[in-house]
Amino acid sequence: MTEKEHTVQHYLNLANRSGRGKFKIYIGMSAGVGKTYRMLQEAHAMLRNGINVQIGYVETHGRVETQALVEGLPAIPRRQVFYKGKMLDEMDVSTILLLAPEWVVVDELAHTNIPGSKNEKRWQDVLDLLNAGINVISAINIQHIESINQEVKYITGVEVQERVPDSMLQIADEVVNIDLTADELITRLKEGKIYDQSKVDTALRNFFQADKILQLRELALKEVATQVERKVETEVPRSQQMRHENFMACISTNDEVARKVIRKTARLAAYYHADWYVLYVQTPRESVDKIPLAAQRHLINNLKLATELGAEVVQEHHASISEAIINVALEKQITTVCIGKPHISLFRIILRTNLFNQLLKTLSSNDIDLIILS
Repeated sequence: MTEKEHTVQHYLNLANRSGRGKFKIYIGMSAGVGKTYRMLQEAHAMLRNGINVQIGYVETHGRVETQALVEGLPAIPRRQVFYKGKMLDEMDVSTILLLAPEWVVVDELAHTNIPGSKNEKRWQDVLDLLNAGINVISAINIQHIESINQEVKYITGVEVQERVPDSMLQIADEVVNIDLTADELITRLKEGKIYDQSKVDTALRNFFQADKILQLRELALKEVATQVERKVETEVPRSQQMRHENFMACISTNDEVARKVIRKTARLAAYYHADWYVLYVQTPRESVDKIPLAAQRHLINNLKLATELGAEVVQEHHASISEAIINVALEKQITTVCIGKPHISLFRIILRTNLFNQLLKTLSSNDIDLIILS
């Protein structure tokens, strides 16, 4: 298959999976990273390969490089609306639906339409196009996503008013991050490639500060990673997926050690977006009538802490802690077992026991990692 045939087939495959149009979103940490530029580059590639692609709405913001890419691409004329003494342009959704191109480029997904338009928001216009079977390429900045609005406000000090529901990302067939370092973005700003030179100093004093850009960049990367993970879970057969991490913290009645193990396992699970469990094995010598009341109280508080941190608590009655760990680890499909660091004298004892050796062998043979937390 030639490169041209491969490119055409790629878009045909996307377009023919169902009656609904396919949806691709370019996402970035801020204005000026190159989302519109990349959309237009992709549109040119489609056009060269004989695909019917049209510009529905593109905002170049006067950027010379972006404006140059608009040239040569077929565009559907904008709808002109007279509002508050001014003639304004809006995307002409009706004409796009009438012409029904295979693909349409729609910029500024979070845009609020002029009052009197069919839909209040542009993302609603995009839904109309998708429901009509038209494939859409669009773009959005991370600060416009509804669920992280407050995080963005905390970082930048500004509450963004134009927002897009998270469901728009969830229905997207592809979410692509356009990434730059903070230094690269600030350099582009200073060179006048993002805003007019008259606005550069103000931008540098406010939004375009390295620490703010870095945090927004982290949000954008995390959001795209989440969408990719969701796509893997729904589209890649379970047998072909990388294993899903499941952590299990094993605790005793030792209050100080248990709390450390719980907290550290919670952080590991959060880092890997993993499910996690806390296991307490009650041996016959730790029955309610044999352990001090204070130890019981500490245990209850630690199990409550585990629940608050998102763990599923598992309590087992068993004469052998090692056997109980093995049984639960296999049952819950655990990938990593976390235990507290035993005292040196205890280490000597457990290393001499066959049951501990059995634990290590069983964990190893089932590809389960063992972490001893300090």
